[in-house]
Amino acid sequence: MTIALKEITEDTVLEICELTVNDDQSTFVAPNVYSLAQALFSKEAWYRAIYHSGTLVGFIMLYDESLRPNPPPKPTIEIWRFMIAKEHQGKGIGKLALAHIIDLIRQRNGFDSIQLSFVPGNERATRMYESLGFVATGNVNEGEIEMTLTLKENS
Repeated sequence: MTIALKEITEDTVLEICELTVNDDQSTFVAPNVYSLAQALFSKEAWYRAIYHSGTLVGFIMLYDESLRPNPPPKPTIEIWRFMIAKEHQGKGIGKLALAHIIDLIRQRNGFDSIQLSFVPGNERATRMYESLGFVATGNVNEGEIEMTLTLKENS
């Protein structure tokens, strides 16, 4: 199983916007059209379409302070949005994609950790994040549970 992250183009943007999660997950992640609109106004947004074995399966958006024109000495990076389309869930693709993203961040050097937050009640996501080494910080931000993954190679 191979994961590829590809830039979103005018040829693929509609497909990305049409990806959806299951109805019972709709409160866990913003629609991709909203995320893409938000990315237009954030210098820190890094976003890609997620492909598995050549098939579009999801969307990822990071908040990356190193993208600022004048980045801070110790920039932070967060998984801001992450979704796998409903027809591709339950196959291990989300975990594979997230592991790929973690590896890419780790290779960049300069980050001590990766942050994320999620809406309470998303037990599948919680288990996946924990299986990849994320731990709860004990903080809740705007109603979302915060987690962090320490990147040992960079600390």
